[in-house]
Amino acid sequence: MNLPGALARPSLARRLVILALGWSLAALLISAVVLSLGVQQVGLRRTDESLAELIDQLLTGTTIENGVPFAPVLTDLRASRAYSGRYWQILVPTAGGGLQPVGQQSYSLFGAVIPTPPDLLARLKADPSEPVAYDTRGPQGEAVRTLARYAEIQGVPVIFVYAEDRSSIDRDIRYFIVWTAGAFILLGAGLVAAIVVQVRVGLRPLFALRREVAEVRRGKAERLAGSYPSEVAPLADELNALLVHNQEVVERQRTHVGNLAHALKTPISVMVTEASQRPGPLAEVVTRQAETMQRQVDHHLRRARAAARTQGMGERTSVAEVVDELARTLERIFRDKGVAIDWDVGEDLFFQGERQDLLEIAGNAMENACKWCKAKVRVRAEPAGAERFRLTIEDDGPGLPPDLREEVIRRGARLDENAPGSGLGLAILDELGRAYGGSLKLGDAQLGGLLVQIDLPQAEA
Repeated sequence: MNLPGALARPSLARRLVILALGWSLAALLISAVVLSLGVQQVGLRRTDESLAELIDQLLTGTTIENGVPFAPVLTDLRASRAYSGRYWQILVPTAGGGLQPVGQQSYSLFGAVIPTPPDLLARLKADPSEPVAYDTRGPQGEAVRTLARYAEIQGVPVIFVYAEDRSSIDRDIRYFIVWTAGAFILLGAGLVAAIVVQVRVGLRPLFALRREVAEVRRGKAERLAGSYPSEVAPLADELNALLVHNQEVVERQRTHVGNLAHALKTPISVMVTEASQRPGPLAEVVTRQAETMQRQVDHHLRRARAAARTQGMGERTSVAEVVDELARTLERIFRDKGVAIDWDVGEDLFFQGERQDLLEIAGNAMENACKWCKAKVRVRAEPAGAERFRLTIEDDGPGLPPDLREEVIRRGARLDENAPGSGLGLAILDELGRAYGGSLKLGDAQLGGLLVQIDLPQAEA
């Protein structure tokens, strides 16, 4: 089964809820079973007590005549009706160790016999002072609760058996189970709701911490500022310390990049100046190699700066503001050519990164389009997923054949040596885009020229 990523991951809240529900429902189930068994035992005990009183009445009035027990006339009216549900009989031991009924029994039996367990006599003799209770079947096959008692009257062993239909007991137990089950289901539903609320409330500081971390990542905050309980506060403090350390590392990287740029800039400039003052083959070689070194330095420094920024604190840059600024600037620069830049960017679209990087990415792409267009450049930016947006630049120039598109992205590649520039525009665009996890795509524009598309990280509005 394929589960969405959020569901497939282990969940602390789900784990706590499941554990609490498991123990709670198990406790409820065990409690319900114990209560039902307890009520059943109470009902049976009361029936046994009632039967014991009836046996005492039967035993008290029984006499022995010629070695045969005779029962008294009882006032138990139920035992006087056929199949009434209350029965009694008198048994005597046989020579083989069994039991046989004597002539007297309750009219309600209507000539039938109450079955007895094979070991009843042994159980009764084991403790003659205590009656033996058991369940059996009545004359109509109904379940009956039976009580047997052993006694010796005038030296004659006699067993008195009294039975009562237990359907009323079972019915009361079923009623109790139904009502108890309903009450426990309601209690279980309440426990489920209480556990879910308890877990949600208990984990609320963690949810708040997650939201704050997300806001830091998106550039809406610089540190965690929430007030957390003592169990979570150390984690928040450590995260703040990590953020500060990360920012310090980024700043040190930027400082090193700047120092390296200044350290290399002067020696390269001196080499170029000295070479220009001494014309000749060697000077041409030195000049060409110095310019190559300069381009390489610019390339690697730019990548280092971009990498440092993407690892630093989250920042948000309005795409519309940057594109508007670039459009105004480029229209003035290419005023003699009559370039018109048509741009459409939503005000709620934000780049997750530094303004300078977006200026360089969009600026290189738009400048390249203005350089090669006839008169028109079109710029669009729109969301391209949950956390990405797509910047599209088109022009009405001559375009670029598919077999040359990979070559033009290479560092310093120039397909037209007569065109102004260093040939680094699209290469810079590709490098900075990759540093931010983006991707560059070249294609055919609807205006007839080159289409440049680059995907970049989008910050929340």
